[in-house]
Amino acid sequence: MFTGIIEEIGVMRRIHKQGQAMVLTIGASLILEDVKLGDSIAVNGVCLTVIAFDKHTFAVDVMPETYRKTNLNGLQTGARVNLERAMPASGRFGGHIVQGHVDSTATIRTRTPEENAVVYRLQPASPDVMRYMIPGGSITIDGISLTLVDVTEQTFAVSIIPHTLAQTVLQDKHPGDTVNMECDVLGKYIEKLLQPSAAKGTGSAASRGGLTKNFLAENGFF
Repeated sequence: MFTGIIEEIGVMRRIHKQGQAMVLTIGASLILEDVKLGDSIAVNGVCLTVIAFDKHTFAVDVMPETYRKTNLNGLQTGARVNLERAMPASGRFGGHIVQGHVDSTATIRTRTPEENAVVYRLQPASPDVMRYMIPGGSITIDGISLTLVDVTEQTFAVSIIPHTLAQTVLQDKHPGDTVNMECDVLGKYIEKLLQPSAAKGTGSAASRGGLTKNFLAENGFF
């Protein structure tokens, strides 16, 4: 699990492609201090596994599903990427629950300065993810935990403070560029609980018909 607080910006050193599979070698410093084989590192918000490392770089595999679903397929040597190590059990929870499982890419439509902030408006490649977004809710953009400041039927907006802009690759992003996005996992679980079960007539009231008013009443919630 991650929290969406970027630890450093890495640099793409080598990209080995074979069809829709890739091995990425990324230059870094801070996150290599305690790295081990098999560790999880979020690269632009994508949870990847360390398969090799030295004093200055680490390597990760990218499988075809990840290649197709994220913006990693467009990276080139020299590209900068956001990096975050998985949160330790004793770590500070600075952002929100981030799994590193990208739901969709999104295209930046506008980038607008507003006083000390910059507002990005984005449009997801998968329109169905808009159902998880609410103003004031959480969203992960290229691994960065952000707050939704506006939501329309097809787009959403986030406001970036100067510190976040300076410490992440969002400073390099402009209209037309793509980012990885992950919706708040809490919304996905709530949606699943509210869906009627395919198996009718068995199990509890919740399994028969989802989380219903009758089920809540039967179990003393009101």
